Amino acid sequence: MSTSAFQTPEPNEAFGWPGIAPTFAAGDKDMVTTSLGASRVWATVGAGVINEVFWPTTSRPQLRDLGFLVTGTDFWVEVKRTASYTIATIDDTVPLPTITHDDERFRLELRIVCDPDRDAVLVRYRLDAVGDPDPALRIHLLAAPHLGGSGHHNSARVNEHVLCASHDQEHLAIVAGDPYALVSAGFVGVSDGWQDLAQHSVPTWSFETATDGNVALFATLGALAGEIAIAFATTSAGAQTLARSALSAGFDDIAHLAAVGWFAWAADVASFADTTAPRAKLARTSAMVLKAHEDRTFPGAIVASLATPWGAAHDDPGGYHLVWPRDCAETGLALAAIGLGHDALRTALFLAATQSDDGSWPQNFTPGGDPYWTGSQLDETALPVILAVKLLELGIARAEDRTLAHMVRTAARSIAARAPFTDQDRWEETGGLSPFTLAATIAALAGAAASGWLNGADATYAQSLADWWNTQIEDLCYVSGSAIDATYGTEGHYERIALQGRHGNRGSIVLANRSGERIEIERLVGVEFLAFVRYGLRGPHDPRVRDTVTIIDGELRRDTPTGPLYHRYQNDGYGEHEDGSPFDGSGIGRLWPLLAGERGMFALDAGEDARPYLDAMVASTSLGGLLPEQVWDSAPIESRRLATGKPSGSATPLVWAHAEYLKLLVASTKATRADRLDSVVARYQTTPPSVHSTRPRRSRHRDRRRNGDHRRRSTVSAALRNERVECATRL
Repeated sequence: MSTSAFQTPEPNEAFGWPGIAPTFAAGDKDMVTTSLGASRVWATVGAGVINEVFWPTTSRPQLRDLGFLVTGTDFWVEVKRTASYTIATIDDTVPLPTITHDDERFRLELRIVCDPDRDAVLVRYRLDAVGDPDPALRIHLLAAPHLGGSGHHNSARVNEHVLCASHDQEHLAIVAGDPYALVSAGFVGVSDGWQDLAQHSVPTWSFETATDGNVALFATLGALAGEIAIAFATTSAGAQTLARSALSAGFDDIAHLAAVGWFAWAADVASFADTTAPRAKLARTSAMVLKAHEDRTFPGAIVASLATPWGAAHDDPGGYHLVWPRDCAETGLALAAIGLGHDALRTALFLAATQSDDGSWPQNFTPGGDPYWTGSQLDETALPVILAVKLLELGIARAEDRTLAHMVRTAARSIAARAPFTDQDRWEETGGLSPFTLAATIAALAGAAASGWLNGADATYAQSLADWWNTQIEDLCYVSGSAIDATYGTEGHYERIALQGRHGNRGSIVLANRSGERIEIERLVGVEFLAFVRYGLRGPHDPRVRDTVTIIDGELRRDTPTGPLYHRYQNDGYGEHEDGSPFDGSGIGRLWPLLAGERGMFALDAGEDARPYLDAMVASTSLGGLLPEQVWDSAPIESRRLATGKPSGSATPLVWAHAEYLKLLVASTKATRADRLDSVVARYQTTPPSVHSTRPRRSRHRDRRRNGDHRRRSTVSAALRNERVECATRL
């Protein structure tokens, strides 16, 4: 049954129902924009046009793209396909983009602003001929609604005054300041305006409706300069009213109000005047990106990205516009580091509100708290604890805060019952013992014990369990005398992942996204072990740490034209194929700028120069200054918009990468560590606990074991298994 608002086709219905299979927009964005008022719209810019609008939350894409086409006496062109454009803003912290498309025959300028007061986006356009005037010069818009977060079951209706689309109770309206000269609704790939121009070079179709499919809206604008408004509401009449009222309010006044809101917010951002201009520019942009990704329907919710990796190749409604507790907590730590303590606290309180009854968090979820994927990642339980305790140490959170106290207590209980092994590592691929997860859980338990949010007996036990795990790090994930050690002349190294069982740090493991390919655990390395230093559990000059740094620098580091960047691990399969085609369940993992940030943080701790890593991150940004998840590390492929050292098609921006950049920059200029807890450093670097003095006593209340815990496979030793049961009982 159709879920469309228009159930009965009109006489002037477009042909070609239901259209081709829908996809989302490409994942590599140039800019994100929103306003800091009551409005609940977010827009992204890619290929020089709006290529996704979200409403009423950051997890709900409602428009695939709003593009522009130009026709003249003997040509027609879609500007997003030529991709010859520049982007400018009035300030790095004010995301009001001006996009200029330059063609040998015309210049098209687009200015975009989200109305602070209404759920509407305004676009001011101006088309000018280059050279001799062309009397046939015209500008056209082409919009692809994805109402309901999907291109399926949308319906469109048009007239000379408004373009409308509907899906259930979600509606959009596109209104121009001047009446449209020609309008048409169509089915994508068959009867849309692009197909019309491709077949006839000028617009000829004027269908009034396209019902229950993958639809498109097309219009020839009535003037070469003017404004249009795209608005969203729960009724079609409401969307039209918002669009018209936004136009009536005036583009200049709305843009001024939006800019004032951003400038007022940015006044509280820490100054970066003491660093070089490119680094300071990215810092201001990064602060804006973190803020722009916060939801307003659900304050404190920060999605991983307003992008869908390789979105133009599929119709997955999740994308990265979901909350990952790990990414959200990392962002909260960065917000605190740049002086936005209130924003950071709001994020911590949001995480407390979305915590599951067992103390954990879903793998990811919508800003409203609805789980999406069903995996379980232990670091996503530890990092919210680290955020809360850090805010307490900074004086941003209060000791008497019952909400955060409850969050920390229940999370500590969950960590004790499940750690040190995780069902998924932080890359959401492999279960077992991950050094990053292990470090985060130790820091979380030790920090919780020192926070005062656990009672005396529970705090003592949580601390003793953290101490015990800390003494077991090398037994769990360190190996010596392996083949890779022989290659690099090292005594041993920390592995990327170890399995459960007596010999879990030996043998082989299946690589994700590589069609069943296996690799020796002893050979597989990643940067995860750097968390031992980051959280203060090991010193940067520990020989075991230094040896592993030698190996990752040899195995994973690539000195690109933009600077040193890192792969996640050898033979990573999460990335484009060799020919640049999108990841489709397999591929070749590319370079991750955020890992350069993690390596740079270690460089600071070790007394090395972190500037090459900062500069590598700066150089890997998009045209609009956004940090990607991955950068392309092969020869350029112009047809796929892939340039060496620049964003790949995965996801741009990645909020986590921007948070990592800010934390590294603050650490390098102010000598503070955003995610290192003072209490943890004091315990493990000043007076490291011994194995015998910190091993927890075995529980006397075995009948109170948590459900199913006693049925788990044995870990590296019977002692660890007993301690997990003990802590589940005591906390």
